[in-house]
Amino acid sequence: MQRRMIAIGTAVAATAALVLTGCSGGSDASSSDAMKAKGPITIWYSNNEQEVQWGKAAVASWNKDHPDEQVKGQEVPAGKSTEEVIGAAITAGTTPCLVYNNLPAATGQFQKQGGLVDLSKFPGADAYIEKRSGDVADQYKSADGDFYQMPWKSNPVMIFYNKDLFAKAGLSTTDPKLATYDEFLAAAQKIKDSGAAPYAIYPTPTSEFFQPNFDFLPLYAAETGGKGIATKDNKATFDDQAGYDVANFWKTVYEKGYAGTEQVQGDAFATGKAAMAIVGPWAIASYKGKVNWGSVPVPTKDGTAADQTYTFPDAKNVGMYSSCKNQGTAWDFLKYTTSSDQDRALLDTTGQMPIRKDLATTYADYFAKNPTYKEFGSQAARTVDDPTGPNTIAALQGFRDFYTKAVISGDGDLKKQLQQAATKFTQQAQQK
Repeated sequence: MQRRMIAIGTAVAATAALVLTGCSGGSDASSSDAMKAKGPITIWYSNNEQEVQWGKAAVASWNKDHPDEQVKGQEVPAGKSTEEVIGAAITAGTTPCLVYNNLPAATGQFQKQGGLVDLSKFPGADAYIEKRSGDVADQYKSADGDFYQMPWKSNPVMIFYNKDLFAKAGLSTTDPKLATYDEFLAAAQKIKDSGAAPYAIYPTPTSEFFQPNFDFLPLYAAETGGKGIATKDNKATFDDQAGYDVANFWKTVYEKGYAGTEQVQGDAFATGKAAMAIVGPWAIASYKGKVNWGSVPVPTKDGTAADQTYTFPDAKNVGMYSSCKNQGTAWDFLKYTTSSDQDRALLDTTGQMPIRKDLATTYADYFAKNPTYKEFGSQAARTVDDPTGPNTIAALQGFRDFYTKAVISGDGDLKKQLQQAATKFTQQAQQK
């Protein structure tokens, strides 16, 4: 799975150490000369097969018409995590001009290192970004109100369900009742009682900082109608009734044995070990021919209409890095690769959703020909991402530590621990 397949290991500690160096080997990110300079550049893109295919085609298309501004594209170098690789490259001054795999939660950290170019300094940049992405772009601004990342693509997560296993459990395969917590839990009980699958759902129970994005955050976004887990000034919000209800829902899932508490090898949904999963459209290709699946929005306590339900976007954005000498070319290439034509190519090649406000209408023919992606095209307009502060990764790690103990293991008083986790999150996120 796109984010879950990356082994983090000691990445959090390593990247925190990089932040403490507070330096970058690159040029002055605000230099007007660099921002105007044209010439060859290097970019990194993700190493998954579909994105490599898109990246190579985009580079070749650009290079054909820009002999004096050639782009060299390559996969992100291997490492414990993309975030650690980028953080180390910032310190060493060896970052490429653009990285098409930036985790929004790491943006503030890279910015604090001095590694990112302020895109808002380019003439017309804010207008371009906001025209392309609409109101969704606002959540990707940094604390100073500027964009240090280009909103690029999202994979809004929904509930996938295995129709064959649902039928075996006596559940509807065309209109599964999963909209409310009570309905979801009732369906999970039927799956368990019938023996249709060992588990109803199997969110990854490991302790990496990004795992809340695939259990707690989607449901919190839905339950609050589009509220993030922190305010603009990085104060935690999740110690409210909605946060408690979401945490208690998942605690019940684990207490009842509807989800496993041990790390599973492979994909529990693809192998039939679980009847449901929380994943985005990137997974469709991997399930083709393996699972007869359907999808519905994530549940809320009392139920929410599908066209009003929010979720987590699992977005990856684009950062421009301060070691780039030819930032003028980098900006032009960035606009080229986020144009309507290239966004269509991205959609065609990867099935991932460009972060465009007019996605469903601009590419109506695509969604008509590929109806399994249509729900995701609609869902992409209602997403809430992680905060973008300088210490978001550390704060998310603290939250995951709470979740592992209080929710997955079910130890202690949930409400009290939730409040403690929010206090700690705020302290970590606001740390200078």
